Amino acid sequence: MGEKLKLYGFNNLTKALSFNIYDVCYAKTAREQRDYIAYIDEQYNSNRLTHILTTLTNMIGAKVLNISQQDYDPQGASVTILIAEGSMVPLGETQLAHLDKSHVTVHTYPEYHPETCLATFRVDIDVATCGEITPLSTLDYLIGSFDSDIITMDYRVRGFTRDIDGKKLFLDHNITSIQDYISPDILSDYDAIDINVYEANLFHTKMMLKEIDLQNYLFKTDAYELPPKTRLEIMDNLRREMIEIFSERNIY
Repeated sequence: MGEKLKLYGFNNLTKALSFNIYDVCYAKTAREQRDYIAYIDEQYNSNRLTHILTTLTNMIGAKVLNISQQDYDPQGASVTILIAEGSMVPLGETQLAHLDKSHVTVHTYPEYHPETCLATFRVDIDVATCGEITPLSTLDYLIGSFDSDIITMDYRVRGFTRDIDGKKLFLDHNITSIQDYISPDILSDYDAIDINVYEANLFHTKMMLKEIDLQNYLFKTDAYELPPKTRLEIMDNLRREMIEIFSERNIY
């Protein structure tokens, strides 16, 4: 594999953030549904996703080692970035040997259902870091990078490091909720709940947008061109879809 990276202050305390967003849209005709999927697929192609992830990497002070990106047919994209802490010194041309250090990945899943006239765009982002780096500081940036109707986040700290006396440290920073790392301005737009398992250093938060502006959910349609009854029906369908995704179960 060639030269290895020299690791400074290496430890096996791993912090993993799983960030999932859902963007819901109403598209009645088959043409509107296809056009929405094509629009989303172009807006969030692998090049733009790579830009988002490299910006995230810079925000947490990490170094990009390798980038792999792919657009899929008929739709969707993936990007994987291998990263290392900024204090590391890369040696040689081959750096893929350090896959176990840290990584950032993103996958998109645009889809629609003809019966419900609803299209859903899901984005999954996973950030795994070692040492002192924590990805929680990037949450405001990630939420703002997408049209986020529903958000689910999991943060898990695994492994341990040691202090200078040899005592094991299973958590090297204070955390009681993922919400503490999201700005109050963003939180005010969402209903949010926590499901945390403190004994396992496992934190889960999910959020759903409080207010719906119908125009933001119509693709190539003016909301005021629709009859009031139709607008109410669409709003009801959107809210039901969002509640079921947020609740992670079939309710209606």
